[in-house]
Amino acid sequence: MDDGRAIPRLTKAELAVFVSGVASMGLEILAGRIVAPQFGSSIYTWGSIITVFLAALSVGYWRGGKRASTHASTARLCWVLLFTAAYVAVVLFGREYLLTATTTIPLPSRYASLPAIVLLFGPPTYLLGFISPYAAELSSKDGVGEASGHVYALGTIGSILGAGATTFLLIPSMSVDAIGLFFGLLLVGTALALVVPSVPRGPVAAAVVVALLLVVAAGSGPVAVDPRGEVVYQTQTPYQELEIVDSGETRTMYLDGARHSAMDLEDPDRHVFAYTRYFHLPYLYADDPDDVDRVLFVGGGGYTGPKSVLEHDPNVTVDVVEIDPEVTDAAKTYFDLEDDERLTIHTADGRQYLEETDESYDAIVLDAYKQDAVPFELTTVEFMTLVTERLNEDGVLVANVVSAPEGPASEFYRSQYRTMAEPFAEVYAFRTSEANAVQNIQLVGTKDGERLSPAQLHERNENREIGIDLHDEVDGYVADADVEADDAPVLEDEKAPVDALLDPMVGQRYVIEETEDGETRESRSSTDAARATG
Repeated sequence: MDDGRAIPRLTKAELAVFVSGVASMGLEILAGRIVAPQFGSSIYTWGSIITVFLAALSVGYWRGGKRASTHASTARLCWVLLFTAAYVAVVLFGREYLLTATTTIPLPSRYASLPAIVLLFGPPTYLLGFISPYAAELSSKDGVGEASGHVYALGTIGSILGAGATTFLLIPSMSVDAIGLFFGLLLVGTALALVVPSVPRGPVAAAVVVALLLVVAAGSGPVAVDPRGEVVYQTQTPYQELEIVDSGETRTMYLDGARHSAMDLEDPDRHVFAYTRYFHLPYLYADDPDDVDRVLFVGGGGYTGPKSVLEHDPNVTVDVVEIDPEVTDAAKTYFDLEDDERLTIHTADGRQYLEETDESYDAIVLDAYKQDAVPFELTTVEFMTLVTERLNEDGVLVANVVSAPEGPASEFYRSQYRTMAEPFAEVYAFRTSEANAVQNIQLVGTKDGERLSPAQLHERNENREIGIDLHDEVDGYVADADVEADDAPVLEDEKAPVDALLDPMVGQRYVIEETEDGETRESRSSTDAARATG
């Protein structure tokens, strides 16, 4: 029954405000995916994104407010949306070039992403800032307060929708190019809706040109030649950008642009990254290697470690906690991960799994750190204490830490060493490279208070049949006296400045050892250590 109240309809100006809110927040979320492969997804990157978007919107509001009384019109709103959509095409087509070019600007590492974010997202966000003051000027509401409140409420509702849709729907199911195309065409469509039914030639012709630019930009992909090799698979997961790249006979998994796992296509059982061999160290630390029956990996990636443990120990059962199911799917498709009754994969957060499980383990391997986006909740003394509770009496933790062994870039390693020393009876460090550069450092924590020397570990390696020779790995032993961790902070849930500890590594040389015909060789990444991991 009609109660006499009409359903409120948006005016053209109000529609523009709503769509601008959707687009601005959607582009802000998308910016993280565009920038992360080059600069990482640390708190500094996200802080820069938020800062640039807020600053650009503020300048747009200010400038638009000054011009609103004389320039506000539906036609001008149409043009603002079209110019914004055109710049989205520029972002899609030239983002790789702009990202690469801005890396040469000499700035402290924590500010390194700012120029790229300003160039890519400053102009379109600034233009969108004009929409709200123009719409307030065109509003039919009585009074400035009511008009501005109504406009900014609509914009905020649009922003909520844009953030939620981009985060929960678009990124998990579409590529960066497709999402950018969606927002660009949304702006173009809204611009046309503002001028109907008159359909003037100028805006219509411009809309057609901009739409074509968007389609071409999205279809051709960014202007860049990938120096890494042939990209055989790429997707945006809810957690990160996932790429599989073939270079010669080596297949590499990249997460947010950082190397995470690798496999030799001709010899899939070879450990391409030498540091993964250290995941077998628990077989030397256990009183009896046959006691290592249950192993947990926190972090799967290409599943190099779990596959190797299963291969060398026919009696072991392995659990893997991998938060991103698409990483596991990629490992099955591209890294020869096969179903095995001794392997159980849990799609969950590592800490949450350990808090909820009743299982206990003989060894836990922590391989969930990404060099510039380490989940702080997996670094704290509270987490390490939880790990000890899930380990058996003689259990061992191996943590793969990307850091330098000494100097300013060693802050994270030294802090993690001291943090682990709180709940563990003994903590050991193993370098994976002789170079004094950023590398994969393996930290081993034991609940047994007896400290083993390198000589004892070598003796156990020679006398035990564990399916893999760890002589070279034991040679990486760092004497406890050589770890200067007394001044390093103990990381706690309430205070874990992980991003600040990682910051000195940005721009430093990263060295990762690779195996070749049973030997190891040094493989250097680009000069930016923050863009490489194991």
